[in-house]
Amino acid sequence: MSKALPTRSENYSEWYNELVKRADLAENSAVRGCMVIKPYGFSIWEKMQRALDDMFKETGHSNAYFPLFIPKSFLSKEADHVEGFAKECAVVTHYRLMNDPNGGGVVVDPSAKLEEELIVRPTSETVIWSTYKNWIQSYRDLPLLINQWANVVRWEMRTRIFLRTTEFLWQEGHTAHATEAEAIAETEQMLEVYATFAEEWMALPVLRGIKTPNERFAGAVETYCIEALMQDTKALQAGTSHFLGQNFAKAFDVKFQDKEGKLEYVWGTSWGSSTRMMGALIMAHSDDAGLVLPPKLAPIQVVIIPIYRDQNQFDQISAKVQELMKDLKKRGISVKFDSSDAYKPGYKFAEYELRGVPVRLAMGARDLENGTVEVARRDTKTKETVALEGIVDHIEELLENIQQSIYNKALAFQKDNSHKADTYEEFKEILDTKGGFIYAHWDGTPETENRIKEETKATIRCIPLNAEAEEGVCIVTGKPSGRRVVFARAY
Repeated sequence: MSKALPTRSENYSEWYNELVKRADLAENSAVRGCMVIKPYGFSIWEKMQRALDDMFKETGHSNAYFPLFIPKSFLSKEADHVEGFAKECAVVTHYRLMNDPNGGGVVVDPSAKLEEELIVRPTSETVIWSTYKNWIQSYRDLPLLINQWANVVRWEMRTRIFLRTTEFLWQEGHTAHATEAEAIAETEQMLEVYATFAEEWMALPVLRGIKTPNERFAGAVETYCIEALMQDTKALQAGTSHFLGQNFAKAFDVKFQDKEGKLEYVWGTSWGSSTRMMGALIMAHSDDAGLVLPPKLAPIQVVIIPIYRDQNQFDQISAKVQELMKDLKKRGISVKFDSSDAYKPGYKFAEYELRGVPVRLAMGARDLENGTVEVARRDTKTKETVALEGIVDHIEELLENIQQSIYNKALAFQKDNSHKADTYEEFKEILDTKGGFIYAHWDGTPETENRIKEETKATIRCIPLNAEAEEGVCIVTGKPSGRRVVFARAY
């Protein structure tokens, strides 16, 4: 049996890193700052993908794929965009290697320099809008609703698996519209798709809001976001949706002929979520014994472990388990029968607890005689003996209950760690002693926002969409403020 995980209270960062490794989710690769997502971790990501992809298609979007490489000149067409991503870009300058004539191994062939250097995509707005110029001529071509599942590269100096890596997986939606109102409605609709996914699938309550100009996506007119709270009381941005206005349409000359025959620039949006959601899933719910996975995203929802003394007992238990598995699968419940004899039941219990399997069934010879099975739930670690008759209905209800219970626990944590601050001193005290979301008045200036960030390492996570008007004064400058914004230290 491997040694226990570090505890969250002792070292949250080490707990997270060890859990990712021991639960077999991912590991660092030979390339600095990049990760290998292992099969168990990727199966969680696949469930996320499938759910989101269904939601995108329900809202009228289609999947496509665009190149990994972007001509360097494309980035310079949208000034704010290039400024926002310039420091993170990986650049391809040559296309061939050669043996060093001086015996120094393999070197770049100096004669194979590219005529135009290529950027490894940090995001795809530029290459996609250059393509849309060829796709859009008339109002009949709009709206254009495209999503792609892809990898991107942003050169990071300080990395952590899932949360911030040089290469990561994501989806990015890019849409074009005939009117400003349509584009804004799309931006808000996709924010709600992300929020619904977070709350109903990840069991993760989120704040919906708008970013300040300082925190806005490079090249956007407005950035909408969902913000979640992790168990160490730090915030994590879990998805963003951007209203691009006509910025990229003008940069790439994307026009359409309207119904009156007049040429107009189209209106655009982009929106994305990434494998960072895996980090959010881990940090929001898991405990000192390992992962706690919401049933909707668990690769294995039910594991069945036999307890037996001899082959005859095993055969009898196995026959009953096969019947049960067949009935569970008919309900769409993913189930595993761990019949291996490499480890004892106690080891298996701990291993599936570490991996966050929501429901564990244990069945022995006495259970067969009594027509019962032991049912353990991962989130509360409670156990009960349940009659085999009606067990499938019981498990189906239990999985729904676990999904809701995990959400309720996270929501209670968010509420318990949301505070109001009316002075800068109170703000700093809450930040240092409690953390969490802090609702405070801000004068609306980037200077004040930057000062708070420099002095406290807290940022404005969002201006809440549902924020009520409330007259007050900025906690730093004393200038008037019409509503509170949400501050937090964040990942």
